[in-house]
Amino acid sequence: MALLRSPCDDPFVARRFDEVTAVITWFNDHQRDLPWRDPEVSPWGIVVSEFMLQQTQVDRVTPKWLDWMHRWPTPHDLASAPIADVLRAWQGLGYPRRAMRLQACAQVIVNDFQGEVPADEAALLAMPGIGHYTAAAICAFAFQLPTVVLDTNIRRVIERAWSGLSMPTAHLTKPEIERATALVRERDGARWSAAVMELGAIVCTARNPKCDQCPLQKTCVWHAEGKPDNAPTRRKQPSFAGSDRQARGAILRAVSATSIATPSAIEAAWADVLQREKAMTSLINDGLVIRVDRGFALPQ
Repeated sequence: MALLRSPCDDPFVARRFDEVTAVITWFNDHQRDLPWRDPEVSPWGIVVSEFMLQQTQVDRVTPKWLDWMHRWPTPHDLASAPIADVLRAWQGLGYPRRAMRLQACAQVIVNDFQGEVPADEAALLAMPGIGHYTAAAICAFAFQLPTVVLDTNIRRVIERAWSGLSMPTAHLTKPEIERATALVRERDGARWSAAVMELGAIVCTARNPKCDQCPLQKTCVWHAEGKPDNAPTRRKQPSFAGSDRQARGAILRAVSATSIATPSAIEAAWADVLQREKAMTSLINDGLVIRVDRGFALPQ
């Protein structure tokens, strides 16, 4: 999202400022102690955390982030690292192409920005692996800029509290963006983004929300209407068990475990022949695995 724009006149946010303050006050007392929230963390540390958190839970990210920042504390350190080491360090976070994109992002920061993360959404959006959410989040959490940050947790809180929907739509709509924009104040927009994201993560959860602990309970439209199950229909997510993604992960772990993974090691990693071949082909096409004499290896 772009930097703060003029607020809309949406009636759902008529009382927005008192409620924004209430959420920030709640956050000051209840936020989790996450390492990337330390005031001393560099903008690069925020970039790493946002890449890792894109599709991975906080409890899995925390130890990996600590290890990663110890090993590659600056963009310079990661930019020149062997890609095989980068992929091995990412193991366990899933979606390993993010690791390659994070390294490519580090290389852009080094080559084009003298090793300093730019405090500019447009510049960040042009980097590998960074979309609208990630660019806005980096600006907010690394530089305290009043960007409009919209992840799943934030969208769910806003839709419940001000629109009365139990869940947001699959894709962002213009009215939703306008409501979110109207909630971002110049003086504490970044703090609001962190606060409402935390509220969605630990209180206003997708299932079994803890409404009795929510600072918005008294004014929440969804709660006032009896918490109806009125979410827009979404396509059901396929199961991870037995999926192509699971096959890719198993094969990539086998390749990562040794300098050269033999065909027999790949067969042991995944039994289904057709799915194994499909997964290996996709890993090679993505640049995550290369063919070598006697088998397969991580790229060098």
